[in-house]
Amino acid sequence: MSEDIGILLSDAARLMRRSFDGRARALGVTRPQWRVLALLRRFDGCTQVTMADMMDVEPITLGRMIDRLQESGLVERRADPKDRRAWRLHLTPAGEEKITTLRPTALALFEDALAGLDAAQQSELQSMLGVICTNLTRKPLETAHG
Repeated sequence: MSEDIGILLSDAARLMRRSFDGRARALGVTRPQWRVLALLRRFDGCTQVTMADMMDVEPITLGRMIDRLQESGLVERRADPKDRRAWRLHLTPAGEEKITTLRPTALALFEDALAGLDAAQQSELQSMLGVICTNLTRKPLETAHG
């Protein structure tokens, strides 16, 4: 396996981000905001700290994103009943509607990106990328030094 795989994965991700940025901007949302909304659809009620970890950003950075999404009426913060220092994040009906509006944009991007691959190849690619992600998110095994 050559180091080209890392470059190809990085280039594909960068080009997908760039393409999505242009498409989403026309709908009034940034890619990071879309990511927050999409993650909240899957993990509604998660804490800001958990969301920051999932997005691989600092909590203060996420806090500013949530501020803007809350001002836009797309997300709301609710106090955590078990921890008065924590906030739980929830999509509002307007946030759900925004996701519904953005979904065709995301699907069109994926369709463009995967053009030329048949359904079996697309499925295999998704499976392989899933394995790569699983491999890279496992905690390293401790090795004995002796």
